[in-house]
Amino acid sequence: MRHLPLDHPGTADHRSPARFLWWLVRGQWRTIVVGMLLGITWMLCQAVMPAVVGRAIDQGVTAQDTGALLRWTGLMLGIGVVQAAAGIMRHRFAVTNWLTAAYRVVQLVTRQATRLGATLPKRVATGEVVAIGTNDLSHIGNAMDVSARAAGAVVSFVVVAVLLLQTSVVLGLVVLLGVPLMLLALGPLLGPLQRRNLAQRSMMGDLSNLATDIVSGLRVLRGIGGERVFHERYVRESQQVRRAGVEVGRLQSVLDAAQVALPGTFVVLVVWLGARLAVDGAITVGELVAFYGYAAFLMIPLRTATEAMNKWIRAAVAARRICTVLALEPDLPTAGRPVPAPAEPADLVDLTSGVRARVGLLTALVSEHPEETAEVLDRLGRFTDGDVRWGDVPLDEVALDDVRRRIVVSDSASALFSGPLGEQLDVRGAGLDDDTVARTLHAASAEDVVDGLPAGLRSWVAERGRSFSGGQRQRLVLVRALLADPEVLLLVEPTSAVDAHTEARIAERLADVRRGRTTVVTSTSPLLLDRADEVALLVDGRVVATGRHRDLLARVPRYRAVVTREEEVHA
Repeated sequence: MRHLPLDHPGTADHRSPARFLWWLVRGQWRTIVVGMLLGITWMLCQAVMPAVVGRAIDQGVTAQDTGALLRWTGLMLGIGVVQAAAGIMRHRFAVTNWLTAAYRVVQLVTRQATRLGATLPKRVATGEVVAIGTNDLSHIGNAMDVSARAAGAVVSFVVVAVLLLQTSVVLGLVVLLGVPLMLLALGPLLGPLQRRNLAQRSMMGDLSNLATDIVSGLRVLRGIGGERVFHERYVRESQQVRRAGVEVGRLQSVLDAAQVALPGTFVVLVVWLGARLAVDGAITVGELVAFYGYAAFLMIPLRTATEAMNKWIRAAVAARRICTVLALEPDLPTAGRPVPAPAEPADLVDLTSGVRARVGLLTALVSEHPEETAEVLDRLGRFTDGDVRWGDVPLDEVALDDVRRRIVVSDSASALFSGPLGEQLDVRGAGLDDDTVARTLHAASAEDVVDGLPAGLRSWVAERGRSFSGGQRQRLVLVRALLADPEVLLLVEPTSAVDAHTEARIAERLADVRRGRTTVVTSTSPLLLDRADEVALLVDGRVVATGRHRDLLARVPRYRAVVTREEEVHA
């Protein structure tokens, strides 16, 4: 048996849903083949049982031969034991196939999300990713699960048809021709079912995305009285999803009914023909009993075949969504031949804006429009394209792994993940000592946040850190960035959600804890700016003035207007 998760899920063939599903099958072909063999054995035991019962009646009961009866009874017992053992093992391999496929999908999507980074939320809605991790992987797993029983259904159907042909050519031909015709009769339902499933799947993704947005912005919505508006919107869209689900359910119910009605009608026909042959003396009593057994058994492979088609249709719909995510490429492609990063700390220079992050200094960026300074940090951290030099090296030619290891960007939208708080803060898994953590909590003025938790750093963080206030969450995000201790730390508005007293403490301690390392902060807070070694004022995305905070206040009216919120004074 495989140990899950896999060490590496492999490189998926995502050119089409069919290729992706086939790639999954090839990746676990051994367990699928073993599962199919067990499924065939399990169902064959059921298929041949009516023949054994018929022989026991003809050669044992009718002929009054106790020995023959005992032999056939013993054979029935042996077949029953084999069937039970095969059924148990088939189920074990079916679960293995389900889990292996599901884990591979999760690993593939997770690795792709990590590879895409900031590109993913720009290109795919959050609800889509959530739906892949909930519904889609289940449909993929179900397709792998049903493969063993589907193989058993096909083989057992052929065996039953051969047994019937040996007894009666008429009955054998009825089975051989009737079953394919029944499956073809279900065909017109499968196409519309796939289209409706795809439409509902898309709507569910949109609804999940809306729910995520509402939950994450609930505090803001309450502050502006917007809960009712978004609640009504959610109700409308959820009703649309419900109606789409009803349409799927309607068609699915017709398919399910057909799965019962068509095989049932077919079984009645087989039994009726068998009874007529028995009355005419063309078959024995035991063969008639066997026909009844065959008729009852045929319900299983017929329903299994239609179930398999249904699950593979759902898997194809799920695979289409997964392929969409796997086909995405990062906005910033990896350099073909990466150049070495600077061996020693070096200045980061954004040639577009003129911003220079000097080694070992705390640099602050100020703009009337905060998005301008945030864009500069995105370029310096290589989250968007830009003409940036790291020492003498173009930043976009350095291996992205080196950039991410030595340059960290922490923006105002950063969130906390669910799990123990200590693990969420120590993202590098360095096993930091208590003194380091305590000093960093002090630097971010976050000791009170941890002290207020029942289990301290071992306390469980709710999804996206929603159990914390905005200011608490922002301070914990700052702790996480400081504990990473990168060579270059880029902070976007790190104190925008805290009160003035807390901000003053953070401003003083941040400069101390980052002393000797390169730090860039975007802010218009005088408390932070006063502690910066150098402040740069940006206008229309370009640096127009640099200096110390108090110097700029005295000599640059535009800077004073931005920082003090005064009317701009024109010299």
